[in-house]
Amino acid sequence: MASSLERGRTRVVGFADAEMEFQLIRQMGAARYGGAAVGECLALAQRIESGMPASWVSAFADAAVRQEADAQRRAARGHAVSAHDQYLVASNSYRAAEYYCGIADPRHAQFGLRSRACLLAAMQLQGHPFEALTLVLDGTPLPAYRVRPASAGDAPCKTLMIVSGYDGTLEETYLAYGRAALERGYQLLLFAGPGQMDTMRWHPHLAFIPETERVAALALDYLLARPDTDAARLALMGISFGGYFATRMAAHEPRIRALIANSPIVDLHAYMVSFVGFDPAQLPDAEDFRLADIDHIPDSVAPPQTREMMRNLILRFGQDSFKRTYQRLRDFCVDGEGLARIRCPALGLVGSGEGAEPLAQHARFLRQVAGAEGHVFGPEEGAEGHCQSGNLAFSAAVALDWLDEALD
Repeated sequence: MASSLERGRTRVVGFADAEMEFQLIRQMGAARYGGAAVGECLALAQRIESGMPASWVSAFADAAVRQEADAQRRAARGHAVSAHDQYLVASNSYRAAEYYCGIADPRHAQFGLRSRACLLAAMQLQGHPFEALTLVLDGTPLPAYRVRPASAGDAPCKTLMIVSGYDGTLEETYLAYGRAALERGYQLLLFAGPGQMDTMRWHPHLAFIPETERVAALALDYLLARPDTDAARLALMGISFGGYFATRMAAHEPRIRALIANSPIVDLHAYMVSFVGFDPAQLPDAEDFRLADIDHIPDSVAPPQTREMMRNLILRFGQDSFKRTYQRLRDFCVDGEGLARIRCPALGLVGSGEGAEPLAQHARFLRQVAGAEGHVFGPEEGAEGHCQSGNLAFSAAVALDWLDEALD
């Protein structure tokens, strides 16, 4: 006789679309450090149409509004722990909505600012000293957060600077790696440069720059002017595209005493070409397309999700066509001479499932950075994907245990 036992209605069903499936795993992975609930993510997935960004934005935006309101009610009734936890979930849900919302859409910045507001509200309800600050580059304020472990008091302590990448945010960085570092006694400086999601909330036309050492210099000047920073134990981590940022920063900044690149991107053009299967920089001019052309590309050639990704890429690199964007990507490169200048302890991380080019660039990093160590995450850990979204705790264990030993 067949069993009629049913213990719940939520089902582990994701998306046929590979990119949207990755984004769902990314969201669920944040549950480890308080950024989501697995059951809630799966329930939302049932209301999202695979490969259709608009349905994702609607579902996560609605969830974020509900979660934020719940956090506010709990805070008003004096339940600080519950309110803190719900604010973190709401912050990450707003980030998820921000991700799939086109940057030309006014809601993009609105979602991002609500994500920030929820994190700031959460940080007021926990015990670690926290500061939202700005680093000024060419007259433009760039957002940053500093968090200090309460256990450190006023004594100088080890510090981890973290810079995310193309679509990560300061809020997500705190959830993905910041809380793990804070648990291990690190002071945190989470910072962003031109073109990054956090900066775009205020400056949507400020494009990425290859000279990211200019941003690092600002962050280092700020930290080293503080008496509570131990200059001998000051490390830098770069996540995703931030793997390029951080590698370039370490090549120019001897004040960085240890480097973690997750993953090491030493040639952004080659890295991005590997995802499209051809080099758009070599397109004949007659086959190139501009921003105004994107909405006229039929679904059979490029589905809505792909069109939005192309639009975002062109805008965020400050170009006016797809071909010129890929030509601009050639400037984002750390050559052999630059890699040889990195003299601090260095760790390169990569997932075995990220593809041939990320793995090749990881291997090049290990060959050309003197004394660099590496780690390749495998499928048995559920961490083989980009930035180990499926197992953040294990990624943090590998990275931060190494860092503890390197700084000591």
